[in-house]
Amino acid sequence: MSRIGKKPVAIPSGVTATINDGILSVKGPKGELSIPMVDEVSYAVEADAVTVTPANKSTKARSYWGMQRTLVQNLVDGVTEGFSKVLEITGVGYRANVQGKILKLQLGYSHDVDFDIPEGIEIKTPDNTTVEISGMDKQKVGQVAAEIRRWRKPEPYKGKGIKYRGEYIFRKEGKKK
Repeated sequence: MSRIGKKPVAIPSGVTATINDGILSVKGPKGELSIPMVDEVSYAVEADAVTVTPANKSTKARSYWGMQRTLVQNLVDGVTEGFSKVLEITGVGYRANVQGKILKLQLGYSHDVDFDIPEGIEIKTPDNTTVEISGMDKQKVGQVAAEIRRWRKPEPYKGKGIKYRGEYIFRKEGKKK
């Protein structure tokens, strides 16, 4: 039995949830998000909560139950507060700045890396070594952060590269004589 799936998703004031043609849509102060509904799980929208239950007793239905409830919770959280990730850039001469809809990264390559900011994502660079990514869709925010980090992953000897805030980089000792 899913412990997560048993809890109904609370809908705060100012947020509405609707089901149309197999799509669950949630509208709130920041915008509207939707997910396709899975056949193995049944959804019920009440006045102040969305309830997710397995449609039958199959293993597949029970495995989708908790995940679908979490996806609905992410929709509600996204349209109310939104999600954010913070990347930290470490290294001599490594920096980032936003110019319009392009994030310019200088990461020690012979050229600057231009990253196009996707629709629905907002990127800020309060200082040259910090990149703040925010948006409504949790999956899209995480994907953009991973794509930016992929340009220069942190290395274990000097710690140079792009890392998530709070991420611990296991440091290795260099070569001994």
